[in-house]
Amino acid sequence: MRARILHRLTYQYAAAVSLGEHRLCLKPRAQGFQTLIEHQLTVTPEPHQRRELLAASGDEIQRLIFLGHTDQLRFEACSLVETRPAPALEACFNGLEPPLPYPRGQLNVDLQGALDSWLPNGQHEPSVIDLTQEALMGSNQQTLAFLKQLMDLIQERVKYTQRHVGPAWPAGRTLRERIGSCRDLAMLMVACCRVVGLPARFVSGYQLLEPAPDQYDLHAWAEIYLPGAGWRGFDPSAGGEVTPRYVVLATSSKPELTAAVSGSFSGPPGTASELSWSISVEESMVSDCSPAVVHAA
Repeated sequence: MRARILHRLTYQYAAAVSLGEHRLCLKPRAQGFQTLIEHQLTVTPEPHQRRELLAASGDEIQRLIFLGHTDQLRFEACSLVETRPAPALEACFNGLEPPLPYPRGQLNVDLQGALDSWLPNGQHEPSVIDLTQEALMGSNQQTLAFLKQLMDLIQERVKYTQRHVGPAWPAGRTLRERIGSCRDLAMLMVACCRVVGLPARFVSGYQLLEPAPDQYDLHAWAEIYLPGAGWRGFDPSAGGEVTPRYVVLATSSKPELTAAVSGSFSGPPGTASELSWSISVEESMVSDCSPAVVHAA
């Protein structure tokens, strides 16, 4: 599938402010089952310095440094992306689907950060362990059956709701509240997979829905490292493995590091800021990123 995505964000300030360093995760992944054909980023005001770098997760991010003062900061990212289906997991395992819990010692040490719990003492939250054990018992300890059972239980226990602001909740809070956004459900699935020895990380990106919604928003899901198949995406909000209609922007063991834009500003005391955004998608064979032909979904 090929799609052109135009993502606009505008920060309006009540007074002229000085902008601190900003970190951007607006460039789609250019590897694996996703090819980035073209990417253009326009920033207003123009930064004094742009630095591209490769994050620990392997994703490309940008850091921007600004000079002077402004009462508005605007980003416009236009990306032409092509995605393709991943090989069937059953074929990757060749009849040797790994049973769970997966032995930690058999994994590459590079995956250690995707196995750690979020509690300061290194322990997993008791409610997360309980949910994981329930999914494990209902799956005969088979990996794919466990993942399916886990997503079914998450959808049964947690009511999905949109929440546009604020960080992803810890998994224990999502289970207590019994309600959560896509990023909360993703965090819950990540935590449960880590309990049984499956490395897992948080993903931010776009889900290109059919039919297109009135307003697109960023979406979040989980990527699980499956021995023999590598990193594979699962969406607990939708209850299944991701398809070519998912476009990855950024991944991390720490969800806050996948924010589309993060940064700071300083100005007169009490200066307020307001964020507005739009995400437009056009499935197309066009080979350029001219915003003039992109229509809002």
